[in-house]
Amino acid sequence: MNALETLRAAGNAEKAAEMAAYHKQTREIIGIANPQIDEFVKAWRAELSLTDRLTLANDLWHSDVFEARIAAAKLLLQARINPDAGAWALLSSWLPDLDSWAIADHVSTAAAKRLVAQPARLDEVEIWTHSKHMWSRRAALVATLPWAKLNHLSPEQNKARERILGWAARYVDDHDWFMQKAISWWLRDLSKHDADRVKVFLAKHGDRMKPFARKIAGKNLT
Repeated sequence: MNALETLRAAGNAEKAAEMAAYHKQTREIIGIANPQIDEFVKAWRAELSLTDRLTLANDLWHSDVFEARIAAAKLLLQARINPDAGAWALLSSWLPDLDSWAIADHVSTAAAKRLVAQPARLDEVEIWTHSKHMWSRRAALVATLPWAKLNHLSPEQNKARERILGWAARYVDDHDWFMQKAISWWLRDLSKHDADRVKVFLAKHGDRMKPFARKIAGKNLT
């Protein structure tokens, strides 16, 4: 039984209908919860070489099945992948296909691991920020969330954080709900580690953000 057949065998039609409505999906949904997908992915990672894992991830992605795309991203969700150039290239190649928040978040979270491993890749991520594709622009913030959560930054880490905040500042005039949510999410996480920096950002750019986004961004500020 191949991986996609394994996923389909675990599906639940009633759950699939609920998930399709919740995620507003027109692609095939099998009806599998995340913990089930995690169990399958854990087994596949243990069984497969890195080369075979990349092949499986790509095959699952191109099936265009909702849970298969999530499983594809989860296959690459590791802090240590060595060498990881193939994983980074594969994740980057999926960006134009992103069209829903759940799949996009899993891909972006996997990409975040590769960025932490190789911060120089932020140069490539900056290209995403100029994309006409909203989900690619959004991925630039979601994938860089680790820089919002750092304490005791090195000069290079601080430079990277300021660079990403510069992207967020450019995004504030984009009033797409998902873009505004991504900005607020980044700032909210940053406020737990550098509240003063978030106050400066909101003082300068907050009046151009959607009210709900400003509220989320300032949730932890006093």
